[in-house]
Amino acid sequence: MINNKLPKMWYGGDYNPEQWDTPTMEEDIRMFKLANIDIATVNVFSWALIQPSENEYDFSGLDRIIKRLTMDNVYICLATSTGAHPAWMAHRHPDVTRVDYDGRKRKFGGRHNSCPNSPTYRKYSREIASKLSERYANYEGLVVWHISNEYGGYCYCVNCAEAFRGWLSNRYETIEALNKAWYTNFWGHTFYDWAEIVPPNSLSEEWAGNRTNFQTISLDYRRFQSDSLLECFKIEYDAIREFSKNVQITTNLMGTYPELDYFKWGKEMDVVSWDNYPSIDTPVSFTAMSHALMRGLKGGQPFMLMEQTPSQQNWQPYNSLKRPGVMRLWSYQAVAHGADTVMFFQLRRSLGACEKYHGAVIEHVGHEHTRVFRECADLGKELVQLGDTLLDARHQSKVGIVFDWENRWALDLTSGPTIDLKYVDQVHKYYDAFFQHNIQADMISVEEQFERYEIVVAPVIYMMKPGFAKKVEQFVEKGGTFITTFFSGIVNENDIVTTGGYPGELRKVLGVWAEEIDALLPGQSNEIVMNDQYGHMSGQYQCNILCDLIHSEGAEVLATYGSEFYKGMPVLTKNEFGNGQAWYVASSADAQFLSDFVKTVAEEKGIHPLLKPVAGVEVTERIKDGQAYLFVLNHNAHEVTMDLGEIQGTDLLRQSLVHGELQLSAKDVMIIKK
Repeated sequence: MINNKLPKMWYGGDYNPEQWDTPTMEEDIRMFKLANIDIATVNVFSWALIQPSENEYDFSGLDRIIKRLTMDNVYICLATSTGAHPAWMAHRHPDVTRVDYDGRKRKFGGRHNSCPNSPTYRKYSREIASKLSERYANYEGLVVWHISNEYGGYCYCVNCAEAFRGWLSNRYETIEALNKAWYTNFWGHTFYDWAEIVPPNSLSEEWAGNRTNFQTISLDYRRFQSDSLLECFKIEYDAIREFSKNVQITTNLMGTYPELDYFKWGKEMDVVSWDNYPSIDTPVSFTAMSHALMRGLKGGQPFMLMEQTPSQQNWQPYNSLKRPGVMRLWSYQAVAHGADTVMFFQLRRSLGACEKYHGAVIEHVGHEHTRVFRECADLGKELVQLGDTLLDARHQSKVGIVFDWENRWALDLTSGPTIDLKYVDQVHKYYDAFFQHNIQADMISVEEQFERYEIVVAPVIYMMKPGFAKKVEQFVEKGGTFITTFFSGIVNENDIVTTGGYPGELRKVLGVWAEEIDALLPGQSNEIVMNDQYGHMSGQYQCNILCDLIHSEGAEVLATYGSEFYKGMPVLTKNEFGNGQAWYVASSADAQFLSDFVKTVAEEKGIHPLLKPVAGVEVTERIKDGQAYLFVLNHNAHEVTMDLGEIQGTDLLRQSLVHGELQLSAKDVMIIKK
């Protein structure tokens, strides 16, 4: 359980009373009670108020805020405020500000503006975290620590350049080993001294963000920057732990955010928290996948929904309002996928600067007589009713889908064969196929134990990390089903091609080899032609983006290409390996193929839908102490009829018995205790 001081799902969010006067805060607390808000995240961006100069600290304002909130049983998520450094720090210590991708030295302003390798930033961020912990560690109302805020962004300054050289020295030990790993004989890039290495940006190896002359230096710089920011988190974590021994520590992540390797970060966090901001047109299954990914960072442990908007965002091109019922629906979607909190940014709208039009529980009108507040209050009442019933409930998925940030970086950086290959999109296609069949899937790292699953899917696993192929072989040999796709097994962890035919180290378990890869133009497609009906697959489907030209080395060919000079070559194969099967999908298949394919493979493994699928209705299940709770979420704008089959139980939100067929209103939710 995240914390037992408050035995229910925490309900609240970011609160900035330092922006307001005392009467406004009193009015806010009155409304918090009406909405059953019981947790506030404070001090997120208050560093400048707390520390007005190098050796001067003033905690009086924060003392008042914390004391006043806890007087009315509002618990505290206490941030360290290091997400934006004070102006005096940038003015007096220029090393604290970043150098951007184009080599320009930043001035004070914005946020995410601190160099992660700045001695000044590391010194003062450690000190503020330590002083906060010393002051509030034993405060009864403190339930979780929140370090910094939404870490992200890279720096290319002299401090980062020097730290990068040190990081490389630790990784490769000798300059000769680095030259070999980076393949520097190409274009005469041999290095003779560590000092000759500079960060890859628009002044050296890169252009247009992810285009680079040397993939491995760019790949290593992304690893290094992710590690540098993680080191900043760990510095504050250790400072907090000097005084606060038991309260859990987190920082808010951002789903599929590209710049940080969140699986590494998850290992260092007591509990994962994240900020969920889908657009009005974001596919429901993509949001579900993002929740599952955050859950997967710590092996299925429940997470905190740290931020979402009650109504609208302010930073997207088109900031639509959440339609009536959607805030509640999306909140329960988070809970369905493992959230043990429901929290917002923000509790009251600010009056100025760039977030004044970002939604809040309390709108600019300043009272409770708004649609948004009424919806928030209704949800708060339901969460009180649920109590601790769902806390620490887990998922027991039989499907695991591999997601790897380093593989993503390598694919983004590769100089071919197509710019249309997007790793996250390819992973989502497979997640969505299972999602549409009400078969829940975990998002897992390459380090996860595959034995937990019946099926493991690794779409476009371009990079083979040490030991991964062997783990796949052992999993399949023992009876598991492994699925991978085109452009897999191509390179090692240093982005150096594995010779001997694609898919490299996976060639043995898959029973195929590829000699060429064809890149299709936008709008161009080929066909997947089934040889015969196999399970739910029959006839012909479409494929695009890339086509691997493969040969069978023992794998059964179930489908071939329908056109081009490689017409008749395999596009779908299945290889019996030990007691299991390894599938290879040699092109980017359309949604109908993936739907028929995953349904076939799941049935072969005895995996069945949680409920009979209905379009637009999401179904997941959490289990606690042997008791299953089925979540049914209607994302449609109309009522639907659901067939529960043999399932009987109690709807926890309505306290009514359910069985057989039932009607679920538009945007409505049902949580069934089976």
